Amino acid sequence: MASYILGIDIGTTATKGILLHPERGIVSQAEAASTLRSPQVGWAEEDPLQWWDNVAEVTQTCLGRAAIRPSDVAAVGTSGMVPTLILLDEQGDVLRPSIQQNDARSQREIDDFSSQVDHGGVLQKTGSAITQQSIGPKLLWLRRHEPEVMNRAARVMGSYDYIVHRLTGSYSCERNWALESGLFDLHREDWDDDLLRLGTVSRDWLGKVHWPSDIVGEVGTEAAEHTGMAPGTPVVAGSADHIASAFSAGIKSRGDLLVKLGGAGDILYDLDQVMVDPRLYLDYHVIPGKYLINGCMASSGSIIRWFKENFAPDAEYGTLDREASTVPPGSQGLVLLPYFLGEKTPLNDPLARGVLLGLTLSHTRGHIHRAILEGISYGFRHHLAVFEERGLGVTRCRVSNGGTRSGLWKQITSDVLGLELEEIAHHPGSSLGAAFVAGKGVGLFGDWADIEHFVNVAGVIEPDKDAHDTYEELFSVYRNAYDSLKPEFSTLSRLALGHQPQSREQ
Repeated sequence: MASYILGIDIGTTATKGILLHPERGIVSQAEAASTLRSPQVGWAEEDPLQWWDNVAEVTQTCLGRAAIRPSDVAAVGTSGMVPTLILLDEQGDVLRPSIQQNDARSQREIDDFSSQVDHGGVLQKTGSAITQQSIGPKLLWLRRHEPEVMNRAARVMGSYDYIVHRLTGSYSCERNWALESGLFDLHREDWDDDLLRLGTVSRDWLGKVHWPSDIVGEVGTEAAEHTGMAPGTPVVAGSADHIASAFSAGIKSRGDLLVKLGGAGDILYDLDQVMVDPRLYLDYHVIPGKYLINGCMASSGSIIRWFKENFAPDAEYGTLDREASTVPPGSQGLVLLPYFLGEKTPLNDPLARGVLLGLTLSHTRGHIHRAILEGISYGFRHHLAVFEERGLGVTRCRVSNGGTRSGLWKQITSDVLGLELEEIAHHPGSSLGAAFVAGKGVGLFGDWADIEHFVNVAGVIEPDKDAHDTYEELFSVYRNAYDSLKPEFSTLSRLALGHQPQSREQ
């Protein structure tokens, strides 16, 4: 009997896959690098065809390492970035690179879209404000700048929905892509015709909306040849990456909080009822009837990589951490605003820019590296302040993703937040959640609580009170710096795009 489950995650920097067995746990895993491109300021794009080739590579590697037959796989689940925008033509071919969720090109279109709706009404209807993440304004941008592409468009979908389509030939839409698109009525659980019209998108372009564990098709012959999977293997709708990751970290009870130290910074809080806030996103939990109110910073770990590649190319990350660990909390008066791709939550400001405030000739590479880690943590602290304002107390906080390999980053995060952090050991993230959802879909798991069998808490990071007090003072500087500089960001954005100076008469 087939008893293994394949989980695939389409991530910003890599496509990851695992094979999960209900009793043995994870038996193999693999990943293949993905390329994030930013050909113009504020743009973020990737190649869906690279993702599809990566799926083949990680699938074949996982099967080979586990030494199992393709027919031993009972189901496939996918997860991915959300709400990535992919356009297909009538033949199902990709028309252009994806527009990623943190892409900030459509400020004009956001303004145009917003001017035609009641903001409060849209927020209550869709669960989210109109932001740089919204699909409608991005489609308007494409109408204006790439009309030849839009004239050929026949389908619009997200990252993991695209992989499901390539696997099965079906056009499905997992409900969190629908919700985060800003085009879906949360209460009616259906597309909103007025918002679709404003976004110039037809219902025919959108797949049928499904719960994550719904079986939406089977692996087709062509897909089987490409990936090494067995034809006829069931495929479920899948899940948004941050939702799958939160679930696979054991976030399933009200008051649970997850901090994800990844390329983009996610912070998710478990709820039992709908709560909307213009500064945050609302998503469906993979468990029906539950929700996750959450935030996503446009860039976090990606700033660390940017700094290393451009200013410390010969240094290992461990070396940078050791240098930064000799610097006291607060980086001796150095504060970073981590808005390198604009900012999503809680600011919703695509024009925001990265800032390094307080530089002196006494500051070193170690100071700057530490200030980057602290600045990212201030971003998480900003979200925590919003949660606190809404009366959402934290009963348990866990930390996951690649950044947990850095002991310094974990400690700084704990110190800035003033919270104990339970570290999830050897956590594969979203791919585990995707695999579990697929297993639930085919009946290999009887209860959502079974996820606890695969959650291993490695230890607890305790916050340092003195460091927390220092960071609280600097958090005020961090917030005031943004408020003071916000009027200048539009000028910087205009000049970065090469626009001519405005006339003095204007």
